[in-house]
Amino acid sequence: MRIRIVDAFTDRPFSGNPAGVLLLDSFPDDTWLQKVAAEVNLSETAFAHPLPPGGEADWALRWFTPTTEVDMCGHATLATAHVLHSTGAAAGPVRFATRSGVLGAVAEADGSITMDFPTASLTPAPVPAGLAEALGAEILAVHDTPDHIGDLVVELRDEATVRALAPDLTALVAHSSRGVIATALAADPGNGYHFVSRGFFPAVGIAEDPVTGSAHTALAPYWSARLGRDELTGFQGGARTGLVRTRLRGDRTLLTGHAVTVIDGDLHA
Repeated sequence: MRIRIVDAFTDRPFSGNPAGVLLLDSFPDDTWLQKVAAEVNLSETAFAHPLPPGGEADWALRWFTPTTEVDMCGHATLATAHVLHSTGAAAGPVRFATRSGVLGAVAEADGSITMDFPTASLTPAPVPAGLAEALGAEILAVHDTPDHIGDLVVELRDEATVRALAPDLTALVAHSSRGVIATALAADPGNGYHFVSRGFFPAVGIAEDPVTGSAHTALAPYWSARLGRDELTGFQGGARTGLVRTRLRGDRTLLTGHAVTVIDGDLHA
């Protein structure tokens, strides 16, 4: 069967966040899906198959890290939508049935794809003991996210602090069911983005996720409230980076980005 590696939230190969994508006729057993994701060894591998016409969704979609299935993944959804549109497997808007409900994806005229995700609610939380030491940085504020996200959103002093992070990943495992998103205002919005972030997910087998779409369903309302505007652009990453355009629409958040296929091959399994 065909397997593709797609760099998401970028228009250039070897940047953004890579995801594996497999289009199937149906889902095999979970053990096989997990083994393929472990073999691909990217932060997420997406598996999708078409659904009968006339339903609330067009494709079923699941996401696996190298160690576990997750409830939501933005960049692998973008990668899957990119594969569907670039191969002609789908035309027009696509609706995915997922563990987080029905998620939409629309191809834009500039080649980007806009996804429709649920907005994550944010709950202020005290700074957990040991978190600042694990990150290696002073923490200004902490917010928790719902179970389908499972991240702590941690505001740091400035962009330079976020970019310089070298956290103790073993220590971070104790602080979140999925991961820790460190964020700060952009040093200069003239650079084309309004806030920065980095995401660390050792609890699900990912040291650092370069560009985490699902995290932006929490970052969008967080920074939109602070900046007084509903449309923002986030810059995320350490060694690899990418841009996520966000539009807050009440209980839904629109995430827009480009994607590019870098590997298209056959899976012999």
